[in-house]
Amino acid sequence: MLRVAVESAAGLPKKKLGSPDPIASVVFKDEKKKTKPVSSELNPVWNETLEFDLKGVPLDSSSYIDVIVKDYETLGKDKLIGSAKVSLKDLAISQVKSLPVKNLALVDENGKSIGATISMTIGYEPPAGAVTNPQDQQDGGNTAGGEEGDVTDGGGQGAVTSPGEPGHKIRSRTRKRHILANKPQDFQIRVRVIEGRQLPGNNIKPVVKVHVCGETHRTRIRKGNNPYFDEIFFFNVNMLPSELFDEVVSFRVYNSNSFRADCLMGEFKLDIGYIYDEPAHCIMKKWILLNDPDDSSSGAKGYLKVSMFVLGTGDEPPVERKEQDNDKDDVESNLLLPAGVALRWVTLKLKVFRAEDVPQMDDSITQTLKEAFGGQENKKNLVDPYVEAWFAGKKLCTQIIEKNANPEWNQQLNLKVKFPSMCERIKLTVFDWDRLSGNDAIGTTYLDLTKIASSGGEIEGETGNSEIGFLPTFGPCYINLYGSPREFSALSDPYEDLNLGKGEGAAYRGRILVELSTKLDGKADKSVEEIPSDDILVVQKYQRRRKYCLCAVFHSATMIQEPGEPIQFEVSIGNYGNKMDLTCKPLASTTQYSCAVFDGNNYYYLPWADTKPVIAITSFWEDISHRLDSLNTILYISNRLQTNLSALKSAVQSKATDARLVEIWLKLINQLMEDISSFRIPDMEGKPNLTALDIQQKMLRDSALENIMKGAKHLFEEATDVNKCLSVIEGWLDKLKQLAEEPQNSMPDVIIWMLRGEKRVAYTRIPAHQVLYSSYSEQACGQYCGKTKTVFMKYPMDNKKGLKIPVQLRVNMWLGLATEEKKFNHYAEGIFNVFAELYENQAQVLGKWGTTGLLNRSKFSDVTGKVKLKQEYFLPPVGWEWEGDWRVDPEKTLLTEADAGHTEFVDEVYENETRLPGGEWKLAAEPYTDVNGEKVQGPAEIECPPGWKWEDIWTFDGNRAVDEKGWEYGVTIPPDDKPKSWVAAEKMYHVHRRKRMIRPRKRIPGAKTAEKKDTGDAEGWEYSSLIGWKFHRKQRSSDTFRRRRWRRKMTPADRVGASAIFKLEGALGVDMESKGDEKGTKAETSVKQFGANTPTVSCTFDQSNTYHLRVYVYQARNLTALDKDSFSDPYVHVSFLHHSQTTETIRSTLNPTWDQTLIFKNVEIYGDPQSLAQNPPIVVMEIFDSDQVGKDEMLGRSTCVPIVKLTSGMDASPKLLWEPVTHKNGPAGEILVAAELILKTKGNDTELPLIPPKRGEKLYMVPQGVRPVVQLTAIEVLAWGLRNMKTYQLAPVTSPSLVVECGGERAQTAVIKNMKKCPNFAGNVLLLKVLLPKEEMYTPPIVLKVIDHRPFGRKPVVGQCTINFLEEFRCDPYATGAEVAMSSKVALMAASPRDLHVNIDDGRQHLLEAQREKEKETVDWWSKFYASVGESERCRPYLDKGYDTLEVYDHELESAKEFMGLTDFCSTFKLQCGKNESDDDDPAVVGEFKGSFKVYPLPDDPGVPPPPQQFRELPDSVSQECVVRIYVVQAIDLQPKDNNGKCDPYIKISLGKKSIDDRDNYVPYTLNPVFGRMFELTCFLPQDKDLKIAIYDFDLLSRDEKVGETVIDLENRLLSRFGSYCGLAQTYCISGPNHWRDQLNPSKILEQLARWKGLSPPRSEDNGNTLSFGGRLYCLSDLEANKEIHEHLGPPSERIALHVLRTQGLVLEHVETRTLYSSFQPTLPQGKLQMWVDIFPKSLGPPGPPFDISPRKAKKYFLRVIVWNTTDVVLDETSITGENMSDIYVKGWMPGMEEDKQKTDVHYRSLDGDGNFSWRFVFGFEYLPAEQLCLVSKKEHFWSLDKSEFRIPPKLIVQIWDNDKFSLDDYLGAIELDLHHVINPSKTPEKCSLSMVPDGTTPPKSDQLKSLFDQKAVRGWWPCYMDKDGKRELGGKVELTLEIVNEKEADERPAGKGRDEPNMNPKLDPPKRPDTSFFWFTNPCKTCRFIVWRRFKWLFIGLVVLILVLLFIGILLYSLPNYISMKIVKPFN
Repeated sequence: MLRVAVESAAGLPKKKLGSPDPIASVVFKDEKKKTKPVSSELNPVWNETLEFDLKGVPLDSSSYIDVIVKDYETLGKDKLIGSAKVSLKDLAISQVKSLPVKNLALVDENGKSIGATISMTIGYEPPAGAVTNPQDQQDGGNTAGGEEGDVTDGGGQGAVTSPGEPGHKIRSRTRKRHILANKPQDFQIRVRVIEGRQLPGNNIKPVVKVHVCGETHRTRIRKGNNPYFDEIFFFNVNMLPSELFDEVVSFRVYNSNSFRADCLMGEFKLDIGYIYDEPAHCIMKKWILLNDPDDSSSGAKGYLKVSMFVLGTGDEPPVERKEQDNDKDDVESNLLLPAGVALRWVTLKLKVFRAEDVPQMDDSITQTLKEAFGGQENKKNLVDPYVEAWFAGKKLCTQIIEKNANPEWNQQLNLKVKFPSMCERIKLTVFDWDRLSGNDAIGTTYLDLTKIASSGGEIEGETGNSEIGFLPTFGPCYINLYGSPREFSALSDPYEDLNLGKGEGAAYRGRILVELSTKLDGKADKSVEEIPSDDILVVQKYQRRRKYCLCAVFHSATMIQEPGEPIQFEVSIGNYGNKMDLTCKPLASTTQYSCAVFDGNNYYYLPWADTKPVIAITSFWEDISHRLDSLNTILYISNRLQTNLSALKSAVQSKATDARLVEIWLKLINQLMEDISSFRIPDMEGKPNLTALDIQQKMLRDSALENIMKGAKHLFEEATDVNKCLSVIEGWLDKLKQLAEEPQNSMPDVIIWMLRGEKRVAYTRIPAHQVLYSSYSEQACGQYCGKTKTVFMKYPMDNKKGLKIPVQLRVNMWLGLATEEKKFNHYAEGIFNVFAELYENQAQVLGKWGTTGLLNRSKFSDVTGKVKLKQEYFLPPVGWEWEGDWRVDPEKTLLTEADAGHTEFVDEVYENETRLPGGEWKLAAEPYTDVNGEKVQGPAEIECPPGWKWEDIWTFDGNRAVDEKGWEYGVTIPPDDKPKSWVAAEKMYHVHRRKRMIRPRKRIPGAKTAEKKDTGDAEGWEYSSLIGWKFHRKQRSSDTFRRRRWRRKMTPADRVGASAIFKLEGALGVDMESKGDEKGTKAETSVKQFGANTPTVSCTFDQSNTYHLRVYVYQARNLTALDKDSFSDPYVHVSFLHHSQTTETIRSTLNPTWDQTLIFKNVEIYGDPQSLAQNPPIVVMEIFDSDQVGKDEMLGRSTCVPIVKLTSGMDASPKLLWEPVTHKNGPAGEILVAAELILKTKGNDTELPLIPPKRGEKLYMVPQGVRPVVQLTAIEVLAWGLRNMKTYQLAPVTSPSLVVECGGERAQTAVIKNMKKCPNFAGNVLLLKVLLPKEEMYTPPIVLKVIDHRPFGRKPVVGQCTINFLEEFRCDPYATGAEVAMSSKVALMAASPRDLHVNIDDGRQHLLEAQREKEKETVDWWSKFYASVGESERCRPYLDKGYDTLEVYDHELESAKEFMGLTDFCSTFKLQCGKNESDDDDPAVVGEFKGSFKVYPLPDDPGVPPPPQQFRELPDSVSQECVVRIYVVQAIDLQPKDNNGKCDPYIKISLGKKSIDDRDNYVPYTLNPVFGRMFELTCFLPQDKDLKIAIYDFDLLSRDEKVGETVIDLENRLLSRFGSYCGLAQTYCISGPNHWRDQLNPSKILEQLARWKGLSPPRSEDNGNTLSFGGRLYCLSDLEANKEIHEHLGPPSERIALHVLRTQGLVLEHVETRTLYSSFQPTLPQGKLQMWVDIFPKSLGPPGPPFDISPRKAKKYFLRVIVWNTTDVVLDETSITGENMSDIYVKGWMPGMEEDKQKTDVHYRSLDGDGNFSWRFVFGFEYLPAEQLCLVSKKEHFWSLDKSEFRIPPKLIVQIWDNDKFSLDDYLGAIELDLHHVINPSKTPEKCSLSMVPDGTTPPKSDQLKSLFDQKAVRGWWPCYMDKDGKRELGGKVELTLEIVNEKEADERPAGKGRDEPNMNPKLDPPKRPDTSFFWFTNPCKTCRFIVWRRFKWLFIGLVVLILVLLFIGILLYSLPNYISMKIVKPFN
């Protein structure tokens, strides 16, 4: 329980009007609790306690709560005042029960402090049994799913200035990733796109594209601004984890309606590594904020709700809860972002100033031409570099600077990113630009944002610590690049990948000077701009160099695998010392060449003896000592903590006494506190090269150390349990390691290269800070500064992953500022000598030695013979002078005698004869040669060297392809002088034959070989038959070439001590006279001279000490099987310096016990014994598998540090410890060893420990005191049987037996006669008596081998299994009273079948059948299922009736802890065979062994009787016929198999030979099919024990693909005493939906149980209402006290028996969730299956009736919508006559059923926005009332075979449109109504406004929304709106009646669409539209009346009057003349 007592707040800011009404809410893991509001108060006091139930999950150190203070509003959304975050780490990891938080600062949404504070107290009660182990939870322990996937941490105070990577995130990051092996492996990324919100635009059709690792999936197209997708995508990849975590998941939302290029609406990206580092590697149901990738200033482009998880090998996918959670719809609080952090656009300003030492990358032809015409060749600048910066998918490049190895770009790259960013690393790559071919990478480096920025969340437990957070900042500082070796070759570079940052770079490739700063807001104009000159000047001071000196003394080079060319080592730091690079002065950076010598056993070493090679390099770097000092100090503290922690852990592991544990623990805590308080990190003030990051890092480190200090004090005072502290201390160690990362480390690593001849072979990189000397304090010196370090060199880009070690070096290094070089004297051991050297060469011509036959060699040259030298040319460097003259001084280490180091040797000579074809054989011109045809002495001349004796006479070698005389024949083809190939049979045409003569010799033990000095030539000549490397001392007749070495010693002129060697810069003078001889230019030759004449430095030790080494090799375990017979034959090469020995070989075992002591008698080591004791050389063990044929294969390598004893008084005997064995960088077992190194004083052997006891002639055993203490122990083996044995060598395994071995003892079972009939062993129990060690950590494993007995006496091992830990099988042999036999139903089957029919009481048959029928409709099996998973709304009447529920396990039944994996009777062990052909990791499983073990001690005294046997009264191991019922409920999250991202799954079941294929009942287009199927099969157990249930994907044309399968072991279920064959129901019903289905009544089962447990049988009394069992009395009335008694129950006696049974821990009625796996990705889950299995043996009678679990059907509903009127519609058109009007109609549809769109008729010419319709829409839809979703079935494409089923929330969309006849209709507005949450309409149009519609950000008040399904009908006005530029605008209001009716009601009260018949319920009359409403085109009369007349009435009347007047006048004029003339004439008068 977590209790938060919210006390008070102070200083809240005022509102504009009055004071706020503060309300506080606390959020913990998505659970939100609120206080009551306090009205108008700036300093509110709440004093309320809010309680959070932890649901059994303890807090971990990443837990936190969010406290939010809002201003309470009665209407509308509460306004945020401020928020704060409180980390619960202190509660989680320490023992405190309450945490007071006083005056915590509140911040606003931008993270700015608002000046207010809040106070509260948090109390914590851990759940019962929870161990407070913070790290466990952090490793994603809480796979519980949905609620844990929180990412809302981080911000805290000052949140804006944070990268959103909260502290624990970084910490857990380092923790989780290193667990993954660094090899390509399977991963699955699942992305579920759930829904979108507030997508911008009108009438859009959004589609989401998800892009991961080069694969893109898209969702279906939806409509509207709030689309609901709910689609899941699977991305399967096989790649390196490190590469995968840098890949990006990108979401892009497009508008599919738009044809334009800008249809991208918004996008979001994040690293896969970010998801992987979340708890359980998942992000659940979080909203992501979409934004426009191009326009940085734009705001949110909508939201998308997604879930994502990354599954690696063995990960469980988290369970997603599907319930509707309204709280989650609160977008703000579930954004995938740290709380309180707004996403801001920031500009990462990366200034790239310059680079240096860029290697040559081109071989320009123009350069070669220039050179031909005498121009200067300029090799070093053949490179055209530019820098590319990559971050979060954005890429920017600097300009290209041609032909410059030290370019100055001086450009600033502006990376615009959303911040806090979900991506972590900025990748910087320097490329070489090529005109023609692709650009080559020169080197890659990364800037890790987590290391150069801090959110301030790292340091918890402080208040107001915002100053610790800082934005990304870096430099100005150089970053070094590493990659492939620098030497340029025109061929392609084999190590090119290293330059792209893949793998560890093997060589230095230059460095770049960069600076990074972050600018908030503000847009950068250009992405690339020039840096102003002022900034370039500022950066000058960061480039000031100081001189550093590096010295390395090579003590030994051992474990060389093969001899060959001479070996030389080169040490370089940066380019200084790289002898193949000509840009720096030559330095004494290489050792002399030496040839490897055999160590007499297995390896070769370099025979340096007392003269150790030394190299000295001076180099120039920036002084960053302030950074490296703090780094080394923190490393020093963490190394000491690590050492103590390891000691503590091994003490815990070896079960040390409490007092001892406490002692180690106190030492650890005290030392840590002392270290932190005494070793301070240096201050930064006034240091050179100081950057902003330095200061921030210092603050961060100081406060972190202070916190660790506080934690340590707290533990010291409070802690009680050592084990609980371990995790806390590990957390500190992690923290320290994280603090010890120095991003600004500009000092390059020291790189040592091993060269064979001129070729670079192997390298090692040593970070400079490890060997750096610091004057600040002793702790600030590097870990290995001036100390001898053992280094295993590596091959560059080694594909074999360190299978072979090229060489093991012991080297002592010191690096320091030149001003402090005197300090080196204090570290140096031995005497340093410096020589100049050259070689005098002569050749033999006509028997005379002289210089004439030297061909291309000079008379005097260097050691390689390639460079001409003269003694006169040498000048000592400045500050040095000659001491003595030139003298001859032969080099010892280059003279290899072939027999050096060997104890036995074979001399060989080839005798040659030639002839003409067909002629006689005669001796050849060179009768005796070596294998290469070079002349050697004949057998008669070869003498036995002193110290050796001949073993035999000269014989020919007959073990080759030769004839019986030893000859082999060949044909010589000129110009060769010997045949290319040889054959054993003579033919006529052969002209040459030879035979190999051999004579073995042996070294005489104890005889001193004659001293080397005498054997040499008197004048110091060395001879060779060829000009090459192979020289020998004594002249032979075949020699044609000789040379001798001259040396001259130098001494420093003005200084003493070893540090003088740092003055040896440059060469020893230059040859100025060679220009005549050489074609080349002066510069070139001088350069060549330059490199060759560096002086050789060596260090001689005058005294050596002799040591005695003992290595105790006891045993090994879990080695890899390399032989075909499932085993290996291991032996160990043990190497120590230049000595090695080999143990004996143990045949066919993976767990060898050698029990051998290897004694190295006289090991000579030079140097001071004290320093050796602190840093002893290590013992290296290489384990090999001995093979009769072929080469022995390596099994692994391990190391062990010997205990050093300098005085005989030290009597601590070494303790055997398990050392890990590694093979190819992966674990390959463990070896139990110890070693001790004892200093011998003056050859005195008496003080050595006693010689250990011998075994046989030569082997020493491990002595008492070192070897483990043993005790006689019994191991009982229950060997039940073998299952699923695969064929061996193509033949089936027919008659196997089992061999059990442990600790040297073995036992064997009888042979199984017939595997097919019964695969169980006849005699089941074996007993071994073994001497086992008392300490568990030394216990040898149990090895099981299965041997098949085949014809002709062959008995191959066909499978084996190793059981490592016997702890779980240990038992107390006297405690077996209760469990007489661990058996089950099988025992009953063995008994005679009694009267076993089920009594079904027929007394109640008169119940009404009708009632049953009615019940069937409302209550089905699914009601029970939903009731059990807590989905109460899907099972309404069921729960009220008090019926049974069942257990729903979200895992396999076997995984339930309480049922012990159902292996209580016997466990299943996988049998494996040896190495598979393809060199894969996992050994193949070839079968299974069923059995169990009991281990218990036996009395030492033989007189005492042994304890009783453990396995007794076993069931018969015979075969049984059974009925198996398989119920498959549903599948969850299947892996899609079709291109559309879906699946058409069906079930396929196989059991033994039978299989059921349910292909006809496939479920189309779904990943979560509901099957509801039951299958019944019969089978024989144990033969058909494996029930396989597979899900396949139906395909019409192609082959059906398997999605995945799960296998159930039916035998375990039947044999288990937990009764897993059929779960116990809750009640005993004899009718109804929960009919009893077992074969036996509860009372019978209880009787059985009593018999097995050895109890008296149960007695029932009082008509079965009471029952006594196991000494307790049970009463039915008590057991059924609060239960509903219904009519289906059986008799009371059975009911009470069942109640008692349910208390006995048996398996109850259940549904299990099984994970599906496929062979395609064997380690990744492919989905889950919910199901269960019942097994009924036929011998026990018929089982009860099966359940009907067929799925529920959807019901038909109708939504009737009557559109009455609209008003205030936007008037969109202008009529001919200039009025604003609209032709309104209304359109409606239900999403998902777009094809059923319905429209009203058009209300034409609405002049006031009113429209009258009286129109009915009728939408039919299928509805699942239980799930509140519509079921939509439709074909996706016209070519689809099946209808896809979608489940969609029921919604109605109503749109208002303006009708246009001749153009597209205009959209005026819409409203989307969710039928479950219908917005309450307003009664009048006046009150209807946009404020009724929630805007999506605030959760609406619950009283605003009603469900139409409950309300049935609703009428009123709703607003329709459209989006304009991101704002809502009212488009009109619509009056609707909504009504939902089911099918029955629809028949009773029919209604037609529109106003069609049946027009009733209610009857719709045609609308009373104004006369003005009509369409002008079809109604001309009305047009005249309403349009023309109304508008132009007066015009018409005026016209008519005018016409009449004109007519009148016209007529008048017409008739006037007539009239007048008549008047005048008057004819009628």
